[in-house]
Amino acid sequence: MASVAGDGRLAGRIALVTGASRGIGAAVAKRFAAEGAHLVLVARTQGGLEEVDDAIREATGIRDDEEGATLAPLDLTDFAAIDRMGAALHERFGKLDVLVGNAGILGELSPLGHIEAKDWDAVMATNLTANWRLIRSLDPLLQASEAGRAIFVTSGVARKVFPFWGGYAVSKAALEMLVKIYAAENEKTNVNANILDPATARTAMRAKAMPGEDPMTLPEPEAITEDFVRLAEASCTMSGEIVRVS
Repeated sequence: MASVAGDGRLAGRIALVTGASRGIGAAVAKRFAAEGAHLVLVARTQGGLEEVDDAIREATGIRDDEEGATLAPLDLTDFAAIDRMGAALHERFGKLDVLVGNAGILGELSPLGHIEAKDWDAVMATNLTANWRLIRSLDPLLQASEAGRAIFVTSGVARKVFPFWGGYAVSKAALEMLVKIYAAENEKTNVNANILDPATARTAMRAKAMPGEDPMTLPEPEAITEDFVRLAEASCTMSGEIVRVS
């Protein structure tokens, strides 16, 4: 049996993960739970969140009559809902120890001049503005933690020029600057913020971006969770850095 609350490297820590219903977000949630964290799972689909919660219960031995993860089904582009979530978390927990901003969308891969305005806006809203709104709403809760840790997921396309990746690449480049500024603003606080580049993993987004690629040649999301745990630990002193999963 995996570690349960009271054991593990994240024992007793409250961790919120966005995009938690599948892919990297679901894998990180399960790993965090195995390391003893209490999870707040955020995604658009209630059913997907319940499946992850069921998997966490089975892996960690949580009974049906015991509290599992806190499920928060919401669309992150509903910015007012993020504020309501922040208020609810404050009322329930009074703090947040770990924020993982993982949710993102690829958008259309096409020349810049061919991208529909609504598609551009959707990518920026999900990949950039939603993360700023999370910081805006949840920073007081991270500050209330003895060791607040924020981790945001990026991509290598943010730092290299890849034609036709315009919306996604621009949103991730802007996200990296957002997180670096947030880290710098917290240089003298107990909050650290870092950027994690998971490189390649077997996800639905990767399959959409690289339809000719054999997914079986890529690592499963579960195989790349160690760096998330390392950055989420109270003992982690790193801040304002880009960490690439090797």
